[in-house]
Amino acid sequence: MPVAIVGQFRIPPENLAAARPLMVAVMQASRAETGCIEYNYAEDLLEPGLIRVSEVWESRAHLAAHFQSPHMQRWIAERAGLGLFDRQVTGFTAERGEPL
Repeated sequence: MPVAIVGQFRIPPENLAAARPLMVAVMQASRAETGCIEYNYAEDLLEPGLIRVSEVWESRAHLAAHFQSPHMQRWIAERAGLGLFDRQVTGFTAERGEPL
């Protein structure tokens, strides 16, 4: 059953320039993973340093494998060095999607 991830985290605005290429790298590597349907980070236009997260995975097993991947482990270390804080991410089980 697919899993949708929605959330956010914050990076101090003065660290965004350093964070952007690291976020691009983890997005590209994650999108190439088996079971990844969507993987996105987006900067909030009204709150500097607020990053929105949206992901869709084919299953919880695919999501679990993602968290163990080398690029994700590297990102966890990198983001700590960037001062990432206020991480709030929630997973939802989805039966199916439909256009709205």
